[in-house]
Amino acid sequence: MPAEQSPVPAERSPAPAQPPAPAQRSPAPAAQPSEPSKPSEPSEPARPPEPGHSGGLTAVVAALAANLGIAATKFVAYAITGSASMLAEAVHSVADSGNQLLLLLGRNRAQRDRTEEHPFGFGRERYFYAFVVAVVLFTVGALFSIYEGIRKITHPEPITSPVVAFVVLALAIVMESFSLRTAVRESSEQRNGDNWLQFIRRAKAPELPAILLEDMAALTGLLLATTGVALTVITGNEAWDGAGSLAIGVLLGCVAVILAVEMKSLLIGESASAEVERDIVTALEAGPEVECVIHLRTTHLGPETLLVTAKIAVRPCERAEEIAAGIDAAERRVRAAVPIAKVIYLEPDVYREARADAADPAIRAVRRRPGR
Repeated sequence: MPAEQSPVPAERSPAPAQPPAPAQRSPAPAAQPSEPSKPSEPSEPARPPEPGHSGGLTAVVAALAANLGIAATKFVAYAITGSASMLAEAVHSVADSGNQLLLLLGRNRAQRDRTEEHPFGFGRERYFYAFVVAVVLFTVGALFSIYEGIRKITHPEPITSPVVAFVVLALAIVMESFSLRTAVRESSEQRNGDNWLQFIRRAKAPELPAILLEDMAALTGLLLATTGVALTVITGNEAWDGAGSLAIGVLLGCVAVILAVEMKSLLIGESASAEVERDIVTALEAGPEVECVIHLRTTHLGPETLLVTAKIAVRPCERAEEIAAGIDAAERRVRAAVPIAKVIYLEPDVYREARADAADPAIRAVRRRPGR
């Protein structure tokens, strides 16, 4: 039978653990193939989003408003005091404001409809713009602060009107604390028992991890700037102000590297969590038409879109119409269990345990389930 006449295997992905199924077992052209990318049925109840899959808009807007106000006050304070730490913090706030605009732009562009050139949509644009945020944070924030700190240490300049600097820093700490509180509140709704490091590592939506890292770095930077200005006033040594700016630059560089590493992983393509993959396997095997799941591969096309590909074992004597109907039923069960599984490709096969490669990650994803 020609390959183009076989609707189900046409979408199959290569499986290193299983040899290609013989051509005579491909579903006949008379079978009606299931639509792999159809959305969830409207009548199916939707579960709450998985941790870190959505949200973050309120936190982004709150951070943008806070940083715009903070940047304006810091530039005024720098103009009055001439403090290098204050200038570094002002540039930091400008970089953060630009980063929040980039995150909002990424959310907007990710909502575009699929095209022939991008058949899986644009969900990963959110990851791209979050990666750009890391680049901006490193280049504009970190490198400038380090440069300004070195310049102030090698060419010390006195700080005038230090009281103004302290007042502005205190106001900035208050505004940044409100922004961080908003991000923490939104993140707490999605953590589901994870600690903060686990949440940042496992989140599939980039906005909340980015805002959390930025806000924590901003508060720490404000404390460093306050310490630098205070030591300069107490000791009369202007090098402390430069040291504060230098410390802020190192801090921003570390945050930028962490954020870049996490966004790079999402851009390359991360699988669903182990819990979500267990739910998918359970849903696939919940019907009589699927004997077992041979292997499973998942990847996030965006925070709210999951691609699921699986090879499922069916009875060898089934007709093409029965296989196609079984695949439709299995897809409906998966979408009911995991609503973000919006693109599903299932390949029928006959299970041969002797050919299963336990080292294949796609097979381990199935066997990690309790009881398997």
